[in-house]
Amino acid sequence: MPAFPIVDTHLHLWDPQYLRYVWLDDIPLLNKAYLLEEYKKATAHVEVEKMVFLQCECSFDQCEEEAGWVTELAKVDKRIQGIVPWAPIELGEKAKDILDRYSENKLIKGIRRIIQFEPDIKFCLQPNFVRGVQMLADYDLSFDICISHIQLKNTIELVRQCPDVRFILDHIGKPDIKNQNFEPWKNELRELAKMQNVHCKMSGLVTEADHHYWTKEDLKPYIDHVMDCFGVDRVIFGGDWPVAFQATTYPRWVETLDWALAGYSENDLRKIYRENAIAFYKL
Repeated sequence: MPAFPIVDTHLHLWDPQYLRYVWLDDIPLLNKAYLLEEYKKATAHVEVEKMVFLQCECSFDQCEEEAGWVTELAKVDKRIQGIVPWAPIELGEKAKDILDRYSENKLIKGIRRIIQFEPDIKFCLQPNFVRGVQMLADYDLSFDICISHIQLKNTIELVRQCPDVRFILDHIGKPDIKNQNFEPWKNELRELAKMQNVHCKMSGLVTEADHHYWTKEDLKPYIDHVMDCFGVDRVIFGGDWPVAFQATTYPRWVETLDWALAGYSENDLRKIYRENAIAFYKL
């Protein structure tokens, strides 16, 4: 485990009795309340100093309720220092109303509008979507990119059109770790990393691997490539709890990453596990 407190930039909390999460219907393990008490138990052997909450894909019309609910939770656990809610970015200029309201909440640090589930491979290149992302710079909000590896090529084109926006790639772009496929993810990730306004979140690898039989050796080549592309100054740790619970305990994920980063100095590890997060999300 790290010899210092860490920052978790990818925390999910939900209560299906309060908000509707259609995607949980098919995942019995996750289809129940996962709240702060459960998170504390899951991270009992890891010292987490700050957390950033990421939207959990509740019904879109409940996105502001979700942000408000987590804002109240932050009063209970002061470690919640950032919220990244959902917003209808694809509306372009018409998304300003909700962004104006979000701007009144100082805990809101960025927006995540998941691209992964869209059937149109070019969804993120629609003019209104691009405009909606570009507008985030006016609000000093970042954008969390959540895609599958098959959408990485078009994501690169999106980022090129938004040079003033701070981006972070969730779950290293979700490569096909289960089948140990590397291309074209490997080359496309390197291309994305050339743009200095992009960070990469070291999270979610285990759920892209074989949930029951993955090994740390399965993950190591992907971790190495991320580090090679983004370096210690643009890689940020994320726990992805409780989604990652499908494949790992929280301590095992941290221990695996520790093992994979064994050659890095403590100063480098502090950047990856905490300092980069504090700077990117302005905690």
